Amino acid sequence: MGRIICLMGKSAAGKDTVFKELLADKELGLKRIVPYTTRPVREGERNGVEYYFTDEEAFRRLQDEGRVIEDRAYHTRHGLWRYFTVNDSQLEDESRNYIVIGTLEAYRKLRDYFGRDRMLPVMLELEDGIRLQRALDREKLQAEPKYAEMCRRFLADSEDFSEEKIAEADIEKRFCNVELNRCLDEIRDYILHHAAGKQQDTAEMLTCYTISSGKCFRSK
Repeated sequence: MGRIICLMGKSAAGKDTVFKELLADKELGLKRIVPYTTRPVREGERNGVEYYFTDEEAFRRLQDEGRVIEDRAYHTRHGLWRYFTVNDSQLEDESRNYIVIGTLEAYRKLRDYFGRDRMLPVMLELEDGIRLQRALDREKLQAEPKYAEMCRRFLADSEDFSEEKIAEADIEKRFCNVELNRCLDEIRDYILHHAAGKQQDTAEMLTCYTISSGKCFRSK
């Protein structure tokens, strides 16, 4: 049975970059799960790549058909935005390893749907100041920057990714994305060990990171 890697992290922690690099790794052989959203398309995004962009009517129809695995609704300054995962043709091959970007809430719902043994959580962490600067730089590139919504997301992350919720989701390992290449190497080793079935010497296993007072530290 293949595994479903759920890549998580607060806004601007580098999920999109890490996702693309892992997806391009031929040895990992991961297949993407493209989630759905009703929010507007951002500059540079393409339908069917980052998300399937849809509307409220389509969401309701899929929900009535019993095909929505998990969904999250956000009441933003620009209206109701939904993000959701659909049981569609993307997941037909149960022997494959898949990867999807999600939230803690999404991970827990996916785990409840597919079972704990099928899911493999990968959580990114990054110091808040770096994340805020990255988020601001990204928003400046948009044709119509939505700074208020950017701030809402940043503040909401404190609640959505609280230590209590991380513990409730049984997230045991986190990866600090300060040095991208090192972070990628450690996530890659983690996936190969847990999803690809490759056994490694304990001493060669990755070193995980935690965050304390907004800074990343290696776990002992």
